[in-house]
Amino acid sequence: MIEPAAIYLDHSATTPLDERVLDAMMPYFSEGFGNASSIHQAGRVAERAINHARASIAGILNCKPSEIVFTSGGSESNNLAIRGAAWSQKHKGRSHLVTSPVEHSAITNTIKQLSELQGFAHSIVPVDAHGMVSVEALQDAITPQTALVSLVYANNEVGSINPISSLRSVLPSPIVLHTDAVQAGGQLDLDVQKLGVDLLSLSAHKFYGPKGIGLLYVKEGIELQPSQTGGSHESGRRAGTHNTPAIIGMAKALDLAYAEHENRVNHLTRLRGQLIEGICRTIPNAHLTGHPTTRLPSHVSFVIDGVEANTLLIHLDLKGICASSGSACKTGNPAPSAVLLAMGFSHELALSGLRLTLGLHNTPREIEIAVQAIATAVERIRHLG
Repeated sequence: MIEPAAIYLDHSATTPLDERVLDAMMPYFSEGFGNASSIHQAGRVAERAINHARASIAGILNCKPSEIVFTSGGSESNNLAIRGAAWSQKHKGRSHLVTSPVEHSAITNTIKQLSELQGFAHSIVPVDAHGMVSVEALQDAITPQTALVSLVYANNEVGSINPISSLRSVLPSPIVLHTDAVQAGGQLDLDVQKLGVDLLSLSAHKFYGPKGIGLLYVKEGIELQPSQTGGSHESGRRAGTHNTPAIIGMAKALDLAYAEHENRVNHLTRLRGQLIEGICRTIPNAHLTGHPTTRLPSHVSFVIDGVEANTLLIHLDLKGICASSGSACKTGNPAPSAVLLAMGFSHELALSGLRLTLGLHNTPREIEIAVQAIATAVERIRHLG
């Protein structure tokens, strides 16, 4: 029997699977197990279920079902978006890529590899003290050879929300705009028409769906070379047998997230306010990072003078509190956060980043306990230091 964490405050890393999502998935592990590419009855059952899931998701994104490409998760979606669009645009003589210094590593490392191995040029747009990209900064980075711009919708380390639709407005139409919306899923508006994006990445396990499934929205008319070749799945854009149960689960989780959106956001926002107020009140020299209001409802992040983040996380874990020092992909890395450095924090403070991300099952009482535990741990670490 796995013992649950006493207080789980790491929902930006992953969320627990909603029982209603699991119920929707279960028949497709057994009764509806057929390969959706098969022409027989068992295959047609799976195909119909996937088509229904695709249409349901398209309704939330305000796009055509044919514009949804199922992937294994956010990292694959980001890779497919960057590589696929970059390769397609290079054939047209456009080989300049633009991104920011606060992106997920699935973006930055992919662009770095394209630059180092395949001759693409790239520019890094600076961010402000909140980790956000301005229209003016983006305009300055654009060249006649720019093929693709990739900017995160909501940052995973500090929670700030980029003004994607405003940023789109200054890009000439040949430039493809991708946004990593993995953290935004279930919390922010995903209407791709309002956002003005050509490509958008999501991952189900960030909004109470299963791990191992994600999607990439690909606007009709956008050329995208597949980064994974094989069969003709997903209209030739991503090879591999469909993960039917996970696709069903993602569609159900996304549907629940937006059917219950107002209540969920109100709950998270109240807890976020309580957590920020509690830490600011009880811990001297704790500084909120990210935008104070234009941030994810679930997201709280701080830098704390005189405290190394990973040491703090160990103290909290011993108290049964699950937290993070930033991106879950970077936890345990003693290097300073590149996101915090890009926002202008010192090397020392960039080692002290604490991320506390809230979920649907957290309670005000849990927040009280967590604030006290963090304050006690910080005092102890500073005393020992």
